[in-house]
Amino acid sequence: MSKIEFKNINKSYGDNKVIKNFDVEINPGEFIVLVGPSGCGKSTLLRMISGLEKIDEGEILLDGKIINNLIPSKREIAMVFQSYALYPHMNVYENMSFGLKMEKKDKSEIDKKVNNAAKMLQIQNLLKRKPKELSGGQRQRVAIGRAITRNPKIFLFDEPLSNLDAALRSEMRVEISKLHKKINTNMIYVTHDQVEAMTLADRIVILNEGNIEQFSTPGEIYENPSNIFVAEFIGTPKMNIIKISKEQIQNSNTINFYNNQIAFDGYILEDDFFLGIRPEHINISPEGKIKHSINIDLIENLGFEKIIHASLGDHAIRIKTDKKSLKGINKISFSPENFYLFDKKGKRLRKSNKK
Repeated sequence: MSKIEFKNINKSYGDNKVIKNFDVEINPGEFIVLVGPSGCGKSTLLRMISGLEKIDEGEILLDGKIINNLIPSKREIAMVFQSYALYPHMNVYENMSFGLKMEKKDKSEIDKKVNNAAKMLQIQNLLKRKPKELSGGQRQRVAIGRAITRNPKIFLFDEPLSNLDAALRSEMRVEISKLHKKINTNMIYVTHDQVEAMTLADRIVILNEGNIEQFSTPGEIYENPSNIFVAEFIGTPKMNIIKISKEQIQNSNTINFYNNQIAFDGYILEDDFFLGIRPEHINISPEGKIKHSINIDLIENLGFEKIIHASLGDHAIRIKTDKKSLKGINKISFSPENFYLFDKKGKRLRKSNKK
């Protein structure tokens, strides 16, 4: 297990700054997921760690040693690509052993490492097959197996499941999670899929336009998003965000919300701000303290749950429910303790310490 440190990493392409002051410390054995929209810089970071991309400013340290100027083969890092990157003319054994052969390892050592990795990934029966004879999931296992044989200090995964169908992605998430528990080695995983991030990670780095929006555990990010970007990015469907104007504020901590008075104890409200509430925190039965009428525009039936698209006054909202029958539903309710408050710039509002 290794400690990885990123100290003030910056990267630009011309005038476009794609990574801005990336400063993160990864503990030994941690599974870290980099997640964010396309173009946020997550794959660029992975390429800088692997040595495939130069760093403009800052340092990457592995066990206290700066690796900025080390060539990729000397970094003790293995990378698993989205496209599998298997040699089509080689069978599975040859693909998995290729790196070891380039390092001129002894044949008995190569056999042992390849067979151990194949056993771990349950692909022993595929060792003589060519990539074209394999399914997408099997090819990805081979690519992971090739990485395992090198016994790296860090595994890098660049959107490894994006080419697979939904069922295979779910299966491979479980396999990768099991693998991490078995080998207990640092893994850094890039994805734009929040489900992969939430289910795999010990901690998640949420990136947006090269900036770290939040770095924390999946549970903390879900429960305590630092801003509107994080709040909307994590959670399906995304959090409902409703703008509250300064004119709706009464007595510094109370607002008029569709003819309901809502008090936010401990907050000082002086300007326009945003209310956030997750779709799963809206009730379609009169259980909450605040009740409103809605117009239902669309119901998505997902089998085990339903997503309701509705209008609350002039606001479009989403509601998640597991109720089987929605006949005659035209009211919702919610409790103030389930609201999130954000200032007009999108930053999370916190309770004031003032008495």
